[in-house]
Amino acid sequence: MIKLIDARFVITAVEPKGYPTGHAAEVAFVGRSNVGKSSMINALTGRKKLVRVSNTPGRTRTLNFFDVELERKGVRHVVRLADLPGYGFAKASKAERAQWETMITTYLEKRHHLEAVVSIVDAEIGPTPEDHLTLDYLQDKGRRVLVVATKIDRIPKARRKPRIQALAQELKLPLEAVLPFSSTEKLGVEEVWESLLGVFGKATRV
Repeated sequence: MIKLIDARFVITAVEPKGYPTGHAAEVAFVGRSNVGKSSMINALTGRKKLVRVSNTPGRTRTLNFFDVELERKGVRHVVRLADLPGYGFAKASKAERAQWETMITTYLEKRHHLEAVVSIVDAEIGPTPEDHLTLDYLQDKGRRVLVVATKIDRIPKARRKPRIQALAQELKLPLEAVLPFSSTEKLGVEEVWESLLGVFGKATRV
């Protein structure tokens, strides 16, 4: 059982010198704009407004860091979340897109505190070409990746398990590497945390 104790905004950054210091284990969240990333982070932290949920896709344009304190089996953990700008729908110039890409790839390639990356796909729509490219990129860089299929509540309950199986097959991943999630139904919150803490091991204990 996961018990959420505290969640707080830490800092916004656009380059390495602005990254938060300390030795908290970090997990990054990546996904296309409008995939439900902000709602997912709010659900994971038990806060409705920790991350701003916008009706305009592509609103997040910086790296935003949050610290979450939680308890599992009597042991306290601190995990740092990095919310990365979404890709796909943002209305931006080529120069802005290039700047974002540099900012994101610099973080994903050089951040040594980064223990895992949550790659978010839309359970109903399925992985887009950009989702495939992102996953290939992360795997090529040797990052640990957990795929989370959001908005699973839009799929009838009888079809959810077959849908996750189909997504895992399409992404060429083992079934346990793809987790269903719904911020509306609070489905998958416990499973995502369990999976992440299993990856981090003792790195998050306080």
